[in-house]
Amino acid sequence: MIKNMSLPPPSAGRELANPPSDGISNLRFSNTSDHLLVSSWDKRVRLYDVSTNSLKGEFLHGGAVLDCCFHDDSSGFSVGSDNKVRRIVFNVGKEDVLGMHEKPVRCVEYSYAAGQVITGSWDKTVKCWDPRGASGPERTQVGTYLQPERVYSLSLVGNRLVVATAGRHVNIYDLRNMSQPEQRRESSLKYQTRCVRSYPNGTGYALSSVEGRVAMEFFDLSEAAQAKNYGTFATGGCDGFVNIWDGNNKKRLYQYSKYPSSIAALSFSRDGQLLAVASSYTFEEGEKSHEPEAIFVRNVNEIEVKPKPKAYPNPAA
Repeated sequence: MIKNMSLPPPSAGRELANPPSDGISNLRFSNTSDHLLVSSWDKRVRLYDVSTNSLKGEFLHGGAVLDCCFHDDSSGFSVGSDNKVRRIVFNVGKEDVLGMHEKPVRCVEYSYAAGQVITGSWDKTVKCWDPRGASGPERTQVGTYLQPERVYSLSLVGNRLVVATAGRHVNIYDLRNMSQPEQRRESSLKYQTRCVRSYPNGTGYALSSVEGRVAMEFFDLSEAAQAKNYGTFATGGCDGFVNIWDGNNKKRLYQYSKYPSSIAALSFSRDGQLLAVASSYTFEEGEKSHEPEAIFVRNVNEIEVKPKPKAYPNPAA
């Protein structure tokens, strides 16, 4: 693949050294530090220390790595096209296979509330794993839950799990009772789901689709719940732009300068002061020459993310 080389805009943020050599599938900040976990199509999972701009370690898998998540500051879980669910421990260089799906595994989450790893696959299942169990899939696997279609995205908040699949299906579970979904929904967006992310306050989720739209949904379907505030969130698109939105007023607050390539993933640090941006071509236009993969970390200024107060008309004299 021939890749173009051009300088990123000066406001793009600090570029991390030693980026992946093929498409970035996801990146996530740690909940306790400025460590950043990155999965990519070059079959590797990498751990960076953003504060020192250093690569702390990496693992090579048997196929493209499609997702990753933290367990603690020096360990996490990864899944990918070799169908395996792995636990990876960077400080000792250890890797365990928790189990397998029948087809590539698209997404992984770790539930601190349940102490379980949750994975979603193109085999149309969600599986739960107990990483504390003895080695071997029959002892670590907690359950398998059939889905209406291939799983494209998962999101967790507390004990609530949101599963987004092909066919625009959305299933909402309580991890304490996975026997059946609490709710079965259909995406309110017209096109295929790209990503789902739960609100940090646990009241609902944001759902994005391939045509660039985002829907804001609540778990509580009552009219009173639908009137709640949405909060501030960030989106990244194939156009190379990162936008910050005021969900309550449905207005864009800020747009960062265009990045060299598609925005493949975004992650805020634990305190919201940093935003990691994966600039990586996502093949939305098929095979073509493109900019090399890059990870930028930028400081987030309050003026970029703080909703503007509503302007009310002056009362009549």
